[in-house]
Amino acid sequence: MTAPTDTTRLGYFLGPHGVQGGIKLYVLGDAGQILSLPRVYVEGRGWLRVRRADPLAPGVALQLAGIADREGAEALRGANVYAADADLPELEEGSFYYHDLRGLTLLDAAGTVLGEVSDVMDAGPQDLLVVQHGGREALLPLQAPYVDVQTEAGRPVRIVLTEDAPAGLLDDDAGE
Repeated sequence: MTAPTDTTRLGYFLGPHGVQGGIKLYVLGDAGQILSLPRVYVEGRGWLRVRRADPLAPGVALQLAGIADREGAEALRGANVYAADADLPELEEGSFYYHDLRGLTLLDAAGTVLGEVSDVMDAGPQDLLVVQHGGREALLPLQAPYVDVQTEAGRPVRIVLTEDAPAGLLDDDAGE
């Protein structure tokens, strides 16, 4: 069972929290954004209503409809958790969710179209842009100083590789 379209991965379940079905969620990003979600999509289970969400480092403890005991929570250990993009809270101007980058055009410093962002992957300390270009896929480090997410009216509209970008960054044959 794969996540529905227009969802963003929030994190994954670490294991039970208490004996009444609570479960610890390791959060990728800001845990505060999860506290007001009405529902989450749980890998292998589908959409579940959030009955309660409490801060608990390094994420949150969730009480979900249909998970009533420790064994039910244990069965979800390791499952990925997603939110509907439309359910995520609004951010302050100049901030954006990674799903906002999907579909953006990638340009070089001269304005030439290089490809399109199809996704953003969590790779630990460095998130990666998944870029489709010339029938291939490349991974670009999102936080690199040569990757510029340009915004208009506070929303991302394009991604530009600055002149400092290494040569051959998108060239899969560069090492051959």
